[in-house]
Amino acid sequence: MKVASFSIGPDGLVDQWSGRAERLFGVAARDAVGKDPIDAFVPAALRPRGHRKMAEILDGREWTGSVPFRLPPADGGLRDGYGDLADASVTGVREGVAEVYVMPARTKDGDRSAVCIVVDVRALRQVETDLAASQAVFGQSPFGFLLFGTDLKVQRANRRVAAVFGGAVEDHRGRTVHDYLPRHEADRMQAALRRVLETGEAVVDMQIVGPVPGGGERRHWSVNLYRVHSGSGRPIGVAGLGNDVTSRHAAAREAAHARRNLALLNDAGTRIGNSLDLETTARELLDVAVPGFCDLASVDLYQGLLDGDETAHVRASLADGSAELRRVAFASAVSDAPFPDGTGPVEVGSVHRFAFTSPCADALRTARPKLIAADDGSGPARRLTSGLIQSTLAVPMVAHDTVVGLAQFARAKGSEPFGERDRSLAVELAARAAVCIDNARLYRREHERALILQRSLLPPGDPEAAGLDIACRYLPGNTATEVGGDWFDVIELPGHRTALVVGDVMGRGLRAAVAMGELRSAVRTLALLDLEPAEVLSALDEIAGGLGNPAGPRHTSRSARASSARRAAPDADDLAEVYLATCVYAVYDAVTRRVTFANAGHLPPVLVEPGESALMLDVPPGMPLGVGGEPFEEVEVDLPEGALLALYTDGLVESRDHALDEGLNAFVGALTDPADALEDICDHVLNTLDTHHGEDDIALLLARVQGLPAEHVGDWTLPREPQSVGRARELACARLREWDLEALVDTAELLVSELVTNALRYGEGEIRLRLLLDRTLVCEVWDTGLVQPRRRRARDTDEGGRGLQLVDLLSESWGSRRTPRGKTVWFELALPDGDAPRMDTAEALMSLF
Repeated sequence: MKVASFSIGPDGLVDQWSGRAERLFGVAARDAVGKDPIDAFVPAALRPRGHRKMAEILDGREWTGSVPFRLPPADGGLRDGYGDLADASVTGVREGVAEVYVMPARTKDGDRSAVCIVVDVRALRQVETDLAASQAVFGQSPFGFLLFGTDLKVQRANRRVAAVFGGAVEDHRGRTVHDYLPRHEADRMQAALRRVLETGEAVVDMQIVGPVPGGGERRHWSVNLYRVHSGSGRPIGVAGLGNDVTSRHAAAREAAHARRNLALLNDAGTRIGNSLDLETTARELLDVAVPGFCDLASVDLYQGLLDGDETAHVRASLADGSAELRRVAFASAVSDAPFPDGTGPVEVGSVHRFAFTSPCADALRTARPKLIAADDGSGPARRLTSGLIQSTLAVPMVAHDTVVGLAQFARAKGSEPFGERDRSLAVELAARAAVCIDNARLYRREHERALILQRSLLPPGDPEAAGLDIACRYLPGNTATEVGGDWFDVIELPGHRTALVVGDVMGRGLRAAVAMGELRSAVRTLALLDLEPAEVLSALDEIAGGLGNPAGPRHTSRSARASSARRAAPDADDLAEVYLATCVYAVYDAVTRRVTFANAGHLPPVLVEPGESALMLDVPPGMPLGVGGEPFEEVEVDLPEGALLALYTDGLVESRDHALDEGLNAFVGALTDPADALEDICDHVLNTLDTHHGEDDIALLLARVQGLPAEHVGDWTLPREPQSVGRARELACARLREWDLEALVDTAELLVSELVTNALRYGEGEIRLRLLLDRTLVCEVWDTGLVQPRRRRARDTDEGGRGLQLVDLLSESWGSRRTPRGKTVWFELALPDGDAPRMDTAEALMSLF
């Protein structure tokens, strides 16, 4: 602030002029001394009044007031002379206001004089403004302000500091940071103060944590420190500005929790439910929760659910919460000790119950989560949270309004306790896992039912067939894949012939297994009609086309032929109704050792002849069953004695790891010498092809040729004349005696007579009689007529019409079939068994009347 002084002599003229007066007024002392100050500095309009005041001052009166005066130009230079200051017209002269203090005085001669102290009002007002602003910043600031001296003790504190830490403002003088903060935080703050004082480097946004007097909650402050200097630049202390950012930290913590929860939910969406196994899904839940959400966790599922007893599991979920559960998963980031159930530790795999009064049983009973704190009561709750556990969330796992189990999430002592947001997250995680577990339950139910259905439709054990040694293998896909529609069958046909069938319904699950069952039943029915292989597949094609269409097979086959292009690329709705299957159907004749193949889109059969390498037979593949509109071709192959025939499904040779051709070549190479035991060959093939991948069901059917010896076949051609009936009886009886089947002679003689007589009366062309001996005795009578025999009920008065009734009564089975040149009527007799009584022929004849 500018302060100037000058003195006025008894004559009213300036007699002393200070250096500051020179700088304030811009007039040198030589120009001011001896001049009238009123005339020199006061505007003309105010000079009369100024002269009166001057007279009063020289009379001994003090005076204080503001006096306008003329200032030199802004360049600040000193003026030679002063007349131009009194002239307002002079360019560059500015007006000012001075605060003047005039005090009477006397000269050494005793004359009256005056001493004048002049202050520039502008500078004075600036000082007052700066002081007020400083006071406002310091005293009215919402932030805490402390001024530390060079000894790091508080020199001054504002009202905000006093309001937070208590006491009056003056009470804080002389305190140190240890009077405000805990020891470890005070040491940090003290070190920061000393560093700022020594280096002058400011500290910005230093985070300090500590309690406030009278409150137990922890507060967070953001502190800024900077060094303070005197007017001469000497360090005089450190200023500290503190802002309470507790709410900001709480908001940041909430935001971090929200981000963590979203990340956990996203992680749960990708990691939970990747398996259709109940226990695996439970472990996936804990992999997500520990340690990201909690320190320990466990999953208990109802024992009835794991046993597949759905009714028991539903009853348990609606019971009192104390039903049996099995601990299926446990995870811990702090200890390997098992998670307790309120009464003691429970190992993974153990079956246990929650006490009726326990919080876990209450959670299961009410289907609502329960928070169990370490200091929450006594008894089960205290035992549950004993040891290292701080608090536990018991969350029921609910899917489709049904409780399937309980998930427990626990945090160890020292961790942040569970909050409401944590409760919601735990419920969401448990619900997601519960839905996946319920889906796994539904899948397992369908998988088991389909597997039971599929296995029930497969031949039990190793089937038997005339002229064939048969071995088979069926391996279902693993639990990670659905049951497929693979099947195989061995069907005995009349005349010691055998139908070998292998098929595969496209698709998976119960629908595919049911479709497979329908097709297998249809194949057996069609086979018993003794149709040719191509005819069997044509009929089966129409049946497959009608499986998904209520209008029936005929309508479906016509529509399939009319829209084959559309079916080549069906949409999602079409796929739900289209059933496609592949099938190879082969009929083997043990007498001729000839096999006739027909193929509907299936993989080719493989043949291994003695002393030769295996090869795939060139059987036209045809279209899959259900496509319709395409005929099937037949291929006949003569098989040498001891040859090996292999039929299989694509699960044996197809895999995501290699191409189909590679798998086929590996299968062909794995078929060894056909003379080996068939069981050993099956095992060798499965081991060589590494069928443990379980991607699809596997069906393998091996048949080794063992044709009927020539001495077990009797074949005669008879002329079409009445004498042929007697001749047929003679030939048949003689051959039976050669085979040491005397016990069958009477019955066979009677039945041969009936069939040959019918061929003479109702048939055409020459007659052929054939006897076949294997596990049973088969008699066949051939003729060129096309009319099939038909049983009828004869009246008591009829003399004939009872021949086929007699055949049906005395034989094990009988029937007729078409042949390329007519028909064959046959009957079958069981070989003699000493323990099984046979019906007397005479009694059989009398029973018909």
